[in-house]
Amino acid sequence: MSLDIRLTESEEILKTAAFNFMKRDISKETLMALHDSETGFNEDIWRKVVDMGWLGIVTPEEYGGTGYPMTTAGVLFEALGAAPLPGPYFSSGILGSLIIQEAGTAEQKKVLLPQVAEGTMVLVLAMTEAEYGWESGAIKTRAEKKNGDFILKGIKLFVHDAQAATHFIVPLRTGPDSDSVSLFLVDKKTDGVSIRQLPGYLIGRTFEVKFNSVKLPQSSLLGEKDKGWSPLTRAIQKSIPVLCAYKVGGCQAVFNMAVEYSRVRIQFSQAIGRFQRVQETIIEIINQTDAARWTTYEALWKLDTQGLVPESVHLAKAVASEAYFQACNLGHRAISGISYSMEHPLSLHTRASRYLYNYLGEPTYHKQQLAKILSS
Repeated sequence: MSLDIRLTESEEILKTAAFNFMKRDISKETLMALHDSETGFNEDIWRKVVDMGWLGIVTPEEYGGTGYPMTTAGVLFEALGAAPLPGPYFSSGILGSLIIQEAGTAEQKKVLLPQVAEGTMVLVLAMTEAEYGWESGAIKTRAEKKNGDFILKGIKLFVHDAQAATHFIVPLRTGPDSDSVSLFLVDKKTDGVSIRQLPGYLIGRTFEVKFNSVKLPQSSLLGEKDKGWSPLTRAIQKSIPVLCAYKVGGCQAVFNMAVEYSRVRIQFSQAIGRFQRVQETIIEIINQTDAARWTTYEALWKLDTQGLVPESVHLAKAVASEAYFQACNLGHRAISGISYSMEHPLSLHTRASRYLYNYLGEPTYHKQQLAKILSS
């Protein structure tokens, strides 16, 4: 089967609808306010997204979603990334939904997935700790069994969208083996759960989530005890290409800004787009954007036609993260002074390109995983 990344008619309609929604319902002032808020969303926009079915885009129809292919989800998130629209749309609607689909029991899927699609439950993965990493060995926090319940003491760091969550999906060590990891669903309002936003302009809405002797009933366990790592890994890998599509949208938006500015900025009695150095900078943005787009949509296409192909996922994440980061750098070079203002739309992409760079694994990590697969 040959690679075909052309959009279907329904995907073109969805893409147009998403861009129209962004232009019609989210002004520049609203977008700036969302990026500066702790949650990254407001109820009005959230309900509109729910009404359009976007939070259930990868959730099967039997559980209240629309059950679209992963490529279609990528098309949607590319449009959202062009803003870039912040909020737990990916954390809950994509990653959270897929974790439940992969790890949950039949009853848990029946109960939880409709709530995610309806936006009444907002799921956020709280995974990384002080010993930062994306392998099972980096999970040190344990859930101790006591009187039929589990007691959780520990801290999760760099948790995206934590303040917007209603529930956390928390991987915890429950056995002696390196992969003895269980997944727990923790209500944010549970006694002993506290949240603190981490300081820093370029780290976005990332938080420290502290669990101080939190009592978790047996029912909070997602799936089987000690067997949460494999389904968690599958869910993360399936989610990554959609996150990459969000970054593709960001790259394309940066390119559009740079081109538009090069046409209207006059220097030495001519548009700066006529200068070779500016042209070279914009061409490099094109190169970065195309690299991200092709690797991302190849990974999405394989998910829909062949199932999970880890090497394609690792390649897409490594390329798209670096591409978004560098496209923003190049955009600042092309637009220069005004682009460094916090009110300039490029500043939003620069912030997003930084705090998403390491999310679900930095490029170095994914290159290492790709090398292991190719050399095995």
